[in-house]
Amino acid sequence: MSAKAIESGGGDATDPFRPESPSDEEDEPSQSSNQASDGSPGKPPQGPPQGPDGSGSDPRDPPKDGGSNFSRKADLALEPNPSDHPRASTIFLSKSQTAVRQKRKSNHLNHVSPGQLTKKYNSCSTIFLDDSIVRQPNLRTTLKRMTLAIYYHIKNRAADRSLDIFDERLHPLTREKIPEEYFEHDPEHEFIYRFVYTLFSAALLTADCAVVTLVYLERLLTYAEIDICPTNWKRIVLGAILLASRLWDDDAVRDVEYSQILKDVTVEDMNEMERHVLELLHFNINVPFSVYAKYYFDLRSLAHDNNLNVLFTPLTKQRARNYEAISRLCDDEYKDVCRAAMRRSFSADHFIGIRRSNAILS
Repeated sequence: MSAKAIESGGGDATDPFRPESPSDEEDEPSQSSNQASDGSPGKPPQGPPQGPDGSGSDPRDPPKDGGSNFSRKADLALEPNPSDHPRASTIFLSKSQTAVRQKRKSNHLNHVSPGQLTKKYNSCSTIFLDDSIVRQPNLRTTLKRMTLAIYYHIKNRAADRSLDIFDERLHPLTREKIPEEYFEHDPEHEFIYRFVYTLFSAALLTADCAVVTLVYLERLLTYAEIDICPTNWKRIVLGAILLASRLWDDDAVRDVEYSQILKDVTVEDMNEMERHVLELLHFNINVPFSVYAKYYFDLRSLAHDNNLNVLFTPLTKQRARNYEAISRLCDDEYKDVCRAAMRRSFSADHFIGIRRSNAILS
Protein backbone atom coordinates (compact mmCIF):
# COMPACT_ATOMS: atom_id res chain seq x y z
CA MET A 1 0.00 0.00 0.00
CA SER A 2 1.30 3.45 -0.83
CA ALA A 3 0.25 6.69 0.80
CA LYS A 4 1.26 10.25 0.19
CA ALA A 5 2.17 12.32 3.22
CA ILE A 6 0.76 15.81 3.09
CA GLU A 7 0.80 18.58 5.60
CA SER A 8 -2.47 19.14 7.45
CA GLY A 9 -4.35 22.39 7.46
CA GLY A 10 -4.33 25.09 10.11
CA GLY A 11 -7.49 24.71 12.16
CA ASP A 12 -11.23 25.00 12.35
CA ALA A 13 -13.04 28.14 11.35
CA THR A 14 -14.33 30.15 14.28
CA ASP A 15 -18.01 30.95 14.71
CA PRO A 16 -19.11 34.51 13.94
CA PHE A 17 -19.63 36.77 16.92
CA ARG A 18 -23.00 38.33 17.57
CA PRO A 19 -22.78 42.16 17.43
CA GLU A 20 -24.07 44.25 20.28
CA SER A 21 -27.56 45.74 19.96
CA PRO A 22 -27.70 49.49 20.44
CA SER A 23 -29.38 51.00 23.46
CA ASP A 24 -33.16 51.47 23.18
CA GLU A 25 -33.06 54.73 25.14
CA GLU A 26 -32.69 57.37 22.47
CA ASP A 27 -33.82 60.95 22.60
CA GLU A 28 -36.85 61.69 20.42
CA PRO A 29 -36.19 64.39 17.83
CA SER A 30 -37.95 67.69 18.51
CA GLN A 31 -40.78 68.96 16.32
CA SER A 32 -38.73 71.92 15.13
CA SER A 33 -35.86 69.73 14.06
CA ASN A 34 -38.13 68.04 11.52
CA GLN A 35 -38.78 71.37 9.82
CA ALA A 36 -36.50 72.79 7.22
CA SER A 37 -35.21 76.35 7.57
CA ASP A 38 -37.76 77.65 5.03
CA GLY A 39 -40.67 76.15 6.98
CA SER A 40 -41.21 73.14 4.68
CA PRO A 41 -41.35 69.71 6.24
CA GLY A 42 -37.91 68.12 6.32
CA LYS A 43 -36.78 64.52 5.98
CA PRO A 44 -37.36 62.21 8.91
CA PRO A 45 -34.37 61.85 11.20
CA GLN A 46 -31.89 59.19 10.21
CA GLY A 47 -31.25 56.67 12.99
CA PRO A 48 -28.49 54.11 13.18
CA PRO A 49 -28.22 51.71 10.24
CA GLN A 50 -30.76 48.94 10.46
CA GLY A 51 -29.68 45.33 10.04
CA PRO A 52 -31.67 42.64 8.26
CA ASP A 53 -33.14 41.53 11.57
CA GLY A 54 -34.31 45.03 12.49
CA SER A 55 -31.66 45.60 15.11
CA GLY A 56 -29.72 48.80 15.32
CA SER A 57 -26.46 47.45 13.96
CA ASP A 58 -25.35 45.59 10.88
CA PRO A 59 -24.32 41.99 11.60
CA ARG A 60 -21.67 42.34 8.92
CA ASP A 61 -19.81 44.86 11.08
CA PRO A 62 -16.87 43.48 13.10
CA PRO A 63 -17.56 42.87 16.80
CA LYS A 64 -16.80 45.74 19.14
CA ASP A 65 -15.68 43.81 22.20
CA GLY A 66 -15.14 40.35 20.72
CA GLY A 67 -11.75 41.09 19.22
CA SER A 68 -9.90 39.57 22.14
CA ASN A 69 -11.96 36.38 21.95
CA PHE A 70 -11.41 36.19 18.22
CA SER A 71 -7.66 36.58 18.55
CA ARG A 72 -7.61 34.02 21.35
CA LYS A 73 -9.39 31.47 19.16
CA ALA A 74 -7.07 32.27 16.29
CA ASP A 75 -4.07 31.68 18.56
CA LEU A 76 -5.46 28.30 19.60
CA ALA A 77 -5.95 27.36 15.96
CA LEU A 78 -2.33 28.27 15.21
CA GLU A 79 -0.87 26.21 18.06
CA PRO A 80 1.51 23.56 16.70
CA ASN A 81 0.39 19.95 16.81
CA PRO A 82 2.63 17.84 19.10
CA SER A 83 2.66 14.97 16.60
CA ASP A 84 3.87 17.31 13.84
CA HIS A 85 6.04 19.89 15.60
CA PRO A 86 9.15 18.88 17.57
CA ARG A 87 8.91 21.79 20.02
CA ALA A 88 5.29 21.21 21.09
CA SER A 89 4.85 19.20 24.28
CA THR A 90 3.39 15.73 23.89
CA ILE A 91 -0.21 15.33 25.02
CA PHE A 92 0.34 12.19 27.08
CA LEU A 93 3.09 13.81 29.15
CA SER A 94 0.85 16.79 29.92
CA LYS A 95 -1.99 14.49 30.98
CA SER A 96 0.29 12.46 33.23
CA GLN A 97 1.75 15.46 35.08
CA THR A 98 -1.54 16.11 36.88
CA ALA A 99 -1.69 12.59 38.30
CA VAL A 100 2.00 12.66 39.24
CA ARG A 101 1.62 15.96 41.12
CA GLN A 102 -1.46 14.71 42.96
CA LYS A 103 0.34 11.52 43.99
CA ARG A 104 3.36 13.41 45.27
CA LYS A 105 1.14 15.83 47.18
CA SER A 106 -0.81 12.98 48.75
CA ASN A 107 2.39 11.21 49.81
CA HIS A 108 3.70 14.42 51.32
CA LEU A 109 0.50 15.15 53.27
CA ASN A 110 0.19 11.57 54.50
CA HIS A 111 3.92 11.35 55.33
CA VAL A 112 4.37 8.32 53.11
CA SER A 113 7.97 7.14 53.06
CA PRO A 114 9.49 6.79 49.58
CA GLY A 115 11.01 3.51 50.72
CA GLN A 116 14.40 2.23 49.76
CA LEU A 117 16.06 4.31 47.08
CA THR A 118 16.71 1.99 44.14
CA LYS A 119 17.67 4.59 41.54
CA LYS A 120 21.27 4.73 40.46
CA TYR A 121 22.94 8.01 39.62
CA ASN A 122 25.82 8.68 37.26
CA SER A 123 29.22 9.82 38.44
CA CYS A 124 32.42 10.93 36.76
CA SER A 125 33.67 7.36 36.56
CA THR A 126 30.44 5.38 36.07
CA ILE A 127 27.48 5.87 33.73
CA PHE A 128 24.31 3.82 34.25
CA LEU A 129 22.20 3.03 31.20
CA ASP A 130 19.39 0.68 30.36
CA ASP A 131 19.40 -1.44 27.21
CA SER A 132 17.22 1.02 25.26
CA ILE A 133 18.59 3.74 23.00
CA VAL A 134 16.79 6.08 20.64
CA ARG A 135 17.86 4.21 17.50
CA GLN A 136 17.21 0.75 18.95
CA PRO A 137 14.73 0.80 21.85
CA ASN A 138 14.00 -2.24 23.98
CA LEU A 139 10.65 -3.73 22.97
CA ARG A 140 9.24 -4.70 26.36
CA THR A 141 10.34 -1.47 28.05
CA THR A 142 9.02 0.70 25.22
CA LEU A 143 5.66 -1.08 25.22
CA LYS A 144 5.38 -0.57 28.98
CA ARG A 145 5.92 3.16 28.51
CA MET A 146 3.71 3.46 25.43
CA THR A 147 0.77 1.68 27.06
CA LEU A 148 1.17 3.85 30.17
CA ALA A 149 0.79 6.90 27.91
CA ILE A 150 -2.41 5.39 26.48
CA TYR A 151 -3.63 4.72 30.04
CA TYR A 152 -3.25 8.40 30.94
CA HIS A 153 -5.01 9.38 27.72
CA ILE A 154 -8.02 7.30 28.78
CA LYS A 155 -7.95 8.25 32.44
CA ASN A 156 -7.62 12.02 31.96
CA ARG A 157 -9.79 12.44 28.87
CA ALA A 158 -11.93 15.56 28.56
CA ALA A 159 -15.04 13.86 27.15
CA ASP A 160 -16.21 10.68 25.39
CA ARG A 161 -16.23 11.90 21.79
CA SER A 162 -15.92 9.01 19.35
CA LEU A 163 -16.72 7.74 15.87
CA ASP A 164 -18.77 4.69 14.95
CA ILE A 165 -15.88 3.03 13.12
CA PHE A 166 -13.93 2.83 16.42
CA ASP A 167 -16.85 1.87 18.68
CA GLU A 168 -16.29 -1.67 19.92
CA ARG A 169 -19.97 -2.04 20.69
CA LEU A 170 -20.73 -1.65 16.97
CA HIS A 171 -17.61 -3.41 15.69
CA PRO A 172 -16.58 -5.96 18.33
CA LEU A 173 -13.17 -7.60 18.18
CA THR A 174 -14.51 -10.87 19.57
CA ARG A 175 -17.62 -12.93 19.04
CA GLU A 176 -18.09 -13.38 22.75
CA LYS A 177 -20.75 -11.13 24.22
CA ILE A 178 -19.18 -8.32 26.20
CA PRO A 179 -21.19 -7.06 29.19
CA GLU A 180 -22.16 -3.41 29.17
CA GLU A 181 -20.36 -2.87 32.48
CA TYR A 182 -17.08 -3.49 30.65
CA PHE A 183 -17.40 -0.15 28.84
CA GLU A 184 -18.20 1.80 32.01
CA HIS A 185 -14.77 1.41 33.63
CA ASP A 186 -11.36 2.59 32.46
CA PRO A 187 -8.95 -0.25 31.64
CA GLU A 188 -5.93 -0.71 33.85
CA HIS A 189 -2.42 -0.20 32.56
CA GLU A 190 -1.55 -3.89 32.78
CA PHE A 191 -4.62 -4.82 30.70
CA ILE A 192 -3.67 -2.34 27.96
CA TYR A 193 -0.11 -3.65 28.00
CA ARG A 194 -1.20 -7.27 27.53
CA PHE A 195 -3.39 -6.34 24.56
CA VAL A 196 -0.63 -4.37 22.80
CA TYR A 197 2.14 -6.82 23.69
CA THR A 198 0.12 -9.70 22.21
CA LEU A 199 -0.17 -7.88 18.88
CA PHE A 200 3.50 -6.85 18.76
CA SER A 201 4.85 -10.25 19.73
CA ALA A 202 2.57 -12.16 17.33
CA ALA A 203 3.25 -9.79 14.42
CA LEU A 204 6.99 -9.54 15.24
CA LEU A 205 6.90 -5.74 15.32
CA THR A 206 9.83 -3.66 16.52
CA ALA A 207 10.01 -1.18 19.40
CA ASP A 208 10.39 1.88 17.18
CA CYS A 209 7.06 0.92 15.61
CA ALA A 210 5.53 1.38 19.08
CA VAL A 211 6.81 4.96 19.26
CA VAL A 212 5.39 5.73 15.79
CA THR A 213 2.10 4.12 16.87
CA LEU A 214 1.84 6.63 19.72
CA VAL A 215 2.60 9.50 17.32
CA TYR A 216 -0.20 8.39 14.98
CA LEU A 217 -2.56 7.90 17.92
CA GLU A 218 -2.11 11.45 19.23
CA ARG A 219 -2.30 12.83 15.70
CA LEU A 220 -5.56 10.96 15.15
CA LEU A 221 -7.09 12.24 18.39
CA THR A 222 -6.13 15.82 17.49
CA TYR A 223 -7.11 15.79 13.83
CA ALA A 224 -10.40 13.93 14.30
CA GLU A 225 -11.23 15.75 17.57
CA ILE A 226 -12.14 12.55 19.40
CA ASP A 227 -11.26 11.06 22.78
CA ILE A 228 -9.91 7.62 23.56
CA CYS A 229 -12.27 5.98 26.04
CA PRO A 230 -13.31 2.48 27.20
CA THR A 231 -15.56 1.95 24.16
CA ASN A 232 -13.02 2.72 21.47
CA TRP A 233 -9.47 2.38 22.81
CA LYS A 234 -8.83 -1.09 21.39
CA ARG A 235 -9.85 -0.20 17.84
CA ILE A 236 -8.03 3.15 17.89
CA VAL A 237 -4.83 1.46 19.09
CA LEU A 238 -5.27 -1.33 16.54
CA GLY A 239 -5.75 1.18 13.72
CA ALA A 240 -2.62 3.09 14.71
CA ILE A 241 -0.62 -0.17 14.91
CA LEU A 242 -1.86 -1.25 11.48
CA LEU A 243 -0.74 2.02 9.93
CA ALA A 244 2.60 2.21 11.75
CA SER A 245 3.54 -1.38 10.96
CA ARG A 246 2.64 -1.03 7.29
CA LEU A 247 4.58 2.21 6.79
CA TRP A 248 7.50 1.72 9.18
CA ASP A 249 8.29 -1.95 9.71
CA ASP A 250 10.43 -3.48 6.96
CA ASP A 251 8.53 -6.78 7.15
CA ALA A 252 5.04 -5.34 7.27
CA VAL A 253 2.33 -7.71 8.42
CA ARG A 254 -0.62 -7.90 6.08
CA ASP A 255 -4.18 -7.49 7.25
CA VAL A 256 -4.77 -11.17 6.48
CA GLU A 257 -2.13 -12.10 9.05
CA TYR A 258 -3.65 -9.72 11.60
CA SER A 259 -6.99 -11.42 11.08
CA GLN A 260 -5.30 -14.69 12.04
CA ILE A 261 -4.08 -13.08 15.26
CA LEU A 262 -7.51 -11.55 15.95
CA LYS A 263 -9.54 -14.51 14.73
CA ASP A 264 -12.94 -12.82 15.10
CA VAL A 265 -12.02 -9.72 13.05
CA THR A 266 -12.51 -9.82 9.29
CA VAL A 267 -10.05 -8.48 6.74
CA GLU A 268 -12.73 -6.15 5.37
CA ASP A 269 -13.20 -4.60 8.81
CA MET A 270 -9.45 -3.97 9.15
CA ASN A 271 -9.21 -2.48 5.67
CA GLU A 272 -12.13 -0.15 6.35
CA MET A 273 -10.70 0.95 9.70
CA GLU A 274 -7.27 1.57 8.19
CA ARG A 275 -8.84 3.61 5.39
CA HIS A 276 -10.74 5.72 7.91
CA VAL A 277 -7.57 6.32 9.92
CA LEU A 278 -5.75 7.54 6.82
CA GLU A 279 -8.59 9.86 5.89
CA LEU A 280 -8.86 11.26 9.41
CA LEU A 281 -5.11 11.90 9.38
CA HIS A 282 -5.54 13.74 6.05
CA PHE A 283 -2.94 11.25 4.75
CA ASN A 284 -0.30 12.98 6.89
CA ILE A 285 1.82 9.94 7.72
CA ASN A 286 5.20 11.65 7.83
CA VAL A 287 7.05 11.43 11.16
CA PRO A 288 10.26 13.48 11.23
CA PHE A 289 13.11 12.11 13.29
CA SER A 290 12.93 15.16 15.57
CA VAL A 291 9.31 14.28 16.45
CA TYR A 292 10.22 10.62 16.93
CA ALA A 293 13.08 11.54 19.27
CA LYS A 294 10.82 13.88 21.26
CA TYR A 295 8.27 11.10 21.82
CA TYR A 296 11.01 8.62 22.74
CA PHE A 297 12.54 10.86 25.40
CA ASP A 298 9.13 11.96 26.71
CA LEU A 299 8.29 8.28 27.18
CA ARG A 300 11.47 7.92 29.21
CA SER A 301 10.43 10.92 31.32
CA LEU A 302 7.00 9.35 31.79
CA ALA A 303 8.60 6.13 33.05
CA HIS A 304 10.84 8.07 35.42
CA ASP A 305 7.95 10.07 36.88
CA ASN A 306 5.87 6.94 37.45
CA ASN A 307 8.74 4.82 38.84
CA LEU A 308 8.53 2.10 36.20
CA ASN A 309 11.03 -0.61 37.01
CA VAL A 310 13.88 -0.44 34.51
CA LEU A 311 17.20 -2.25 34.96
CA PHE A 312 20.16 0.14 34.76
CA THR A 313 23.66 -1.29 34.38
CA PRO A 314 27.05 0.41 34.11
CA LEU A 315 28.14 1.39 30.62
CA THR A 316 31.07 -0.78 29.58
CA LYS A 317 33.48 -0.27 26.73
CA GLN A 318 31.91 -3.10 24.76
CA ARG A 319 28.40 -1.64 25.11
CA ALA A 320 29.71 1.77 24.05
CA ARG A 321 31.26 0.21 20.93
CA ASN A 322 28.00 -1.59 20.16
CA TYR A 323 26.00 1.64 20.45
CA GLU A 324 28.50 3.44 18.24
CA ALA A 325 28.22 0.68 15.62
CA ILE A 326 24.44 0.92 15.67
CA SER A 327 24.64 4.68 15.19
CA ARG A 328 27.02 4.33 12.22
CA LEU A 329 24.80 1.69 10.64
CA CYS A 330 21.73 3.95 10.89
CA ASP A 331 23.68 6.87 9.45
CA ASP A 332 24.80 4.75 6.49
CA GLU A 333 21.23 3.60 5.86
CA TYR A 334 20.07 7.21 5.96
CA LYS A 335 22.68 8.24 3.39
CA ASP A 336 21.63 5.38 1.11
CA VAL A 337 18.01 6.48 1.39
CA CYS A 338 18.92 10.07 0.52
CA ARG A 339 20.86 8.95 -2.55
CA ALA A 340 17.94 6.78 -3.66
CA ALA A 341 15.51 9.65 -3.17
CA MET A 342 17.53 11.82 -5.57
CA ARG A 343 16.81 9.51 -8.49
CA ARG A 344 14.37 10.93 -10.95
CA SER A 345 12.28 7.76 -11.29
CA PHE A 346 11.77 4.61 -9.30
CA SER A 347 9.16 1.93 -8.85
CA ALA A 348 6.25 2.09 -6.45
CA ASP A 349 7.87 -0.56 -4.24
CA HIS A 350 10.99 1.56 -3.81
CA PHE A 351 8.81 4.57 -3.13
CA ILE A 352 7.21 2.76 -0.20
CA GLY A 353 10.59 1.90 1.26
CA ILE A 354 11.86 5.44 0.90
CA ARG A 355 8.81 6.98 2.50
CA ARG A 356 9.02 4.53 5.37
CA SER A 357 12.67 5.33 5.96
CA ASN A 358 12.12 9.07 5.63
CA ALA A 359 9.35 8.82 8.19
CA ILE A 360 11.96 8.53 10.93
CA LEU A 361 15.36 9.31 9.51
CA SER A 362 14.76 12.78 8.13
